Amino acid sequence: MFLASILSPTIEKRMVFFILFDVLISMATVVIAYLLRFNFFITSAFFESMMQMMMVIIPLKILIFFLFKIYFVAWRYFGLSEYKRLILVHVLTYALFTAIFILFYDWFDPFPRSVIIIDFFLSLSFIGFLRISRRIYLESNKDNLQVATLIVGANNRAKHVIKSARNGELNYHPLALLSDEKSLNGTYFSNLPVYNKSSMGEVVRKYGISTVIITETLESEVLDVLFTSLNDLGVEEIKIFEMFQDNEHSLKDISVEDLLARQPKDLDLISIANFIAGKVVMITGAGGSIGSELSRQVVAFGAKQIILLDHSEFNLYQISEELNKENIVSVLLSVKDKEALEEVFVHYHPELVLHAAAYKHVPLCEENVRSAVQNNIFGTKNVIDLSIAYGVEKFLLVSTDKAVRPTNVMGTTKRVCELYANAVPSRKTEIVAVRFGNVLGSSGSVIPKFRSQIEKGENITVTHPEITRYFMLIPEACQLVLQAASIARGRELFILDMGDPIKIVDLAKKMIELSGRDDIEIEFTGLRRGEKLYEELLIDETDLKTEYDSIMVSEDESVDYDILSKQIDELRYGNELEILKLIVPEFKHNTVVGK
Repeated sequence: MFLASILSPTIEKRMVFFILFDVLISMATVVIAYLLRFNFFITSAFFESMMQMMMVIIPLKILIFFLFKIYFVAWRYFGLSEYKRLILVHVLTYALFTAIFILFYDWFDPFPRSVIIIDFFLSLSFIGFLRISRRIYLESNKDNLQVATLIVGANNRAKHVIKSARNGELNYHPLALLSDEKSLNGTYFSNLPVYNKSSMGEVVRKYGISTVIITETLESEVLDVLFTSLNDLGVEEIKIFEMFQDNEHSLKDISVEDLLARQPKDLDLISIANFIAGKVVMITGAGGSIGSELSRQVVAFGAKQIILLDHSEFNLYQISEELNKENIVSVLLSVKDKEALEEVFVHYHPELVLHAAAYKHVPLCEENVRSAVQNNIFGTKNVIDLSIAYGVEKFLLVSTDKAVRPTNVMGTTKRVCELYANAVPSRKTEIVAVRFGNVLGSSGSVIPKFRSQIEKGENITVTHPEITRYFMLIPEACQLVLQAASIARGRELFILDMGDPIKIVDLAKKMIELSGRDDIEIEFTGLRRGEKLYEELLIDETDLKTEYDSIMVSEDESVDYDILSKQIDELRYGNELEILKLIVPEFKHNTVVGK
């Protein structure tokens, strides 16, 4: 323990070590400079000037090294930029010494002036070698210990990976790079050969690659093909390099979200910012998967004040702590409590209301029909009515693809909300609904469920081999929601382009493949009550394009407001399923459980 404490590196120990060796090296280089100058025979007349040179240049060198923080550089991280600084301080040191020599020439006389130049190069070489020696040692030894690595992409991120690996920060040994840039093919990048991506198989076999680090931003389809190809080549560890602010970075395993993510190409961030900036925004269900991301986006786009409203103490606490802004107000209440909700409108005067509060889990809503109706329908009605009464500029209803020809209670309650939003006399308030499918990784969705089953070593359970769903990343979905709201003029039902639906069984297979496990199988358990095989985003095919390809608008047929209000009021007194079927005639309740 005592010996370990002595040998353990500290800033103070490093400084003492380098100062000691710099003194010894500087003494040696002065002697060698004199020997070289006098052909290895120094006459007694020059011994005194040699000692005088040591007495002046060594303290001067140590002082300037200290002032330029040469002694604060960690040994193993000494690189090109540090060597440039070492050259600079040597130039400064020897320039100052030359000035001292000229000013006090008589004191040094006799003195061979060429010794200054000889000693400059000797000192720079020996002291520089001392600094770089540990790194050379570490890199020569770690190559056998590090993992043979291939980098996809020849860019600044790749440079960062290579530098970090050579510094010992990453346990990887980059051996080559892949790039589609023809001008780089056959060249060297940071002393590593660059190959075309078409040569990937050859490169993997030639270098015995076991890990690939991706530094390029690739479309999900391209990434999926790359992942499959690497897996076929026996590469099991595939990482994505992420760069953050302040040069912080991380390597993360490739995930199913990366392979499924759709990046909308027409996100109009300026339009969203103009829509949000300077407004008082209230977000209901602010702690949920969608609500919390809407809260982050609203903060990012510069809202004047944000009212986070949720009935879950834990969820509200989490998002409030995460955002931690002075202009955020956290309100703990349920949208079913109209009286308490009205106080929020009276006190804060929201200009924009984003309504994401809802019970969304199909099986739970099937088992708790009354609660689903009370929360989803009456809660939404409360928020809409109060938004109109207190002059909210725009109200946005977050809806779902399950509202299209619904087969379950949850989807039907959301369809009723869409109908009410379209029919209610809104005065000056612009009311709009935005409908989209599943978002990747939201609470209760299949991806977290499958991931949990894989971690536990359990078989993945899928309800039906043909079941499909639409998917989108939460941040992109929420940005498109705000973008749709920014172009709304009232009573529109917007539908987000979710791309092609994905078979859940294919998703399960991909997640098993990503896990690298071969002991997990897929079990089919049969459709649950209220579940359907295919989700739809449109009620019919009469959807219209907007100025953005990722956002469509449906010509939703309006209903009579007075009749709808009476039907909704009847839901307060029971017989919910029959009344829901009356309000939404296309509701075909799937009560069959099985395959």
